[in-house]
Amino acid sequence: QVQLAESGGGLVQAGGSLRLSCAASGRTLSDFDMAWFRQFPGTEREFVASINWNGGTPFYDDSVKGRFTISRDNAKNTVSLQMNGLKPEDTAVYYCAAVARSWSHYDIRAASWDSWGQGTQVTVSS
Repeated sequence: QVQLAESGGGLVQAGGSLRLSCAASGRTLSDFDMAWFRQFPGTEREFVASINWNGGTPFYDDSVKGRFTISRDNAKNTVSLQMNGLKPEDTAVYYCAAVARSWSHYDIRAASWDSWGQGTQVTVSS
């Protein structure tokens, strides 16, 4: 496993942008595929976006495709989520997650990802 810490959440108006960052420690980030999930109150965590260990083949949920961009910098041990065109329905706690690169970053099930950050709140006002 790897230790993950998210930052960059906050309050933004609809149509605005935020950039979330996830800092990894304890292991080399290139050993892992990475993802972002989000959780609405009273619901399970749901998949947002993922990227494989070397930065290729980003994969998005349809609800964020064209608005969010996932990227990674293995040299800096960081993963980012650029969120543009934010909507009130994007309001949630956002989590960074990791899984060994021998798995598939197309697996959108939260239970398949075995390292998690503490989450960062994103609130979009209308």
